[in-house]
Amino acid sequence: MAESSEANYDLWIGGKEVPSSAGERRTLLDPATNRPLASASAAGVDDARAAMEAAERAFRESPWAADDGARRARALTKLAALLEADSESFARLETRNMGKPLRESRGDVAYVVRTLEYFSGLADKVEGETIPVPGPRLDYTLREPLGVTVHIAPWNYPLLLSVRSIAPALAAGNAVVLKPASLTPLTAIAFARLAKTAGVPDGILNVVTGSGSTVGEALVGDARCRSVTFTGSGEAGARIAELAARRFLPVTLELGGKGPVIVFPDADLDRAVKGIGYGIFGNAGQMCWAASRLLVHESLRGPFLEKLSGIANGLKLGPGTQDGVEMGPLVSRDHLTHVMEYIDDARDGGATVVAGGSRATEAPLADGNFLRPTVLADLAPTARAGREEIFGPVLSVTSFAEPEEAIRAANDTPYGLLAAVWTRDLGTAHSVARRLESGMVVVNEAPTTYPQSPFSGVKASGVGFEQGRRAIETYSRAKNVLVNLGAPRKRG
Repeated sequence: MAESSEANYDLWIGGKEVPSSAGERRTLLDPATNRPLASASAAGVDDARAAMEAAERAFRESPWAADDGARRARALTKLAALLEADSESFARLETRNMGKPLRESRGDVAYVVRTLEYFSGLADKVEGETIPVPGPRLDYTLREPLGVTVHIAPWNYPLLLSVRSIAPALAAGNAVVLKPASLTPLTAIAFARLAKTAGVPDGILNVVTGSGSTVGEALVGDARCRSVTFTGSGEAGARIAELAARRFLPVTLELGGKGPVIVFPDADLDRAVKGIGYGIFGNAGQMCWAASRLLVHESLRGPFLEKLSGIANGLKLGPGTQDGVEMGPLVSRDHLTHVMEYIDDARDGGATVVAGGSRATEAPLADGNFLRPTVLADLAPTARAGREEIFGPVLSVTSFAEPEEAIRAANDTPYGLLAAVWTRDLGTAHSVARRLESGMVVVNEAPTTYPQSPFSGVKASGVGFEQGRRAIETYSRAKNVLVNLGAPRKRG
């Protein structure tokens, strides 16, 4: 079981749980109460090296990479089944560590199960191709795993965003070293234990906890690293890209967003309001693809704000494990302070606080990191809350008169991860979707994705693809082979 009375979690290296070499530990807090939840080993540089060594040895010596993919397919299929059978305890552990409502954690675990199933189906289909060339020659490609791949995961979807990248990496035949976020490592360790039971060879999946600046950089800088996948802040992503560029390593970066939502006058008002509410208040807004900028047609502004305010004020806050809770706490006290700074800055700049805008101070919420769902209107054009990624339940609202105005405003951001369009007119939907500078666009939908759908951003939102068939290509390389079958060498 993932959820156990054991409160100590260690590193997972070479198929077993081991303490950090220096014996350092970190106390993890329940974000709903700020009381101690568990103790986790804090790895150092030596531990990162040990994990990379175990991964490289397993890649070279185990049959994981060498077979036709059938072994990998079976192991990933069994891992999906084991996780599904243990899904409730994984969801509870995720909620206790990160704070989100249990219904959201259950959905996350179900998504991880589906991700494993999807990539298990591709594990034995990593194929090359034959290419016509002149003369009696055979030209073909081999699709080979990279070797040891490093994955640095964030704290907002601890298990989901870890497995999103390690599943295709494993399916392609690589050995993996995962560094989960320091705040939320618990389900990663539990998942590694489950992978061993499923038949993943020792050393093929390793988990090292610890700080990004120490452990993350040690992993990326290790000579055995063959690719890096990172989800997190732009600043950290730029540092990882810099380190990777020194050795010409391929990188996949997902670095956040400031998602625009355009609501045209013919939109289904009630559906749109519900979808937008989910897109910004789900997971307490701690989502890279949060629908955080609402661009609503001026004819709808009044009724739309009224309905949004009703949704925000009506959400039930509380610990994620309690029945009926619709929004949990932010992940830490520091992050709560960070989000409040954006709200205070907007308020000081003349913004109207339509809903929320403050911490929850009543008992028992006062002990946790609870922020009321917030809707801000009339922001100054330069307000940070309208332009920077807040990573909290804060929606900024502006209105527009003409479609061109909305498209310009939507694209006026350094980010480009996800955008949304609400309209009954399919012509408008398709034409606007083409013009939005975003890796993903949803129409008449809250932020939604599937394991088979490419997940990617443009501009400052990242580089490369997660999910879908392209992910297998991310974690493998093509080798061309040309065979002369008897063609004479030309002379002179």
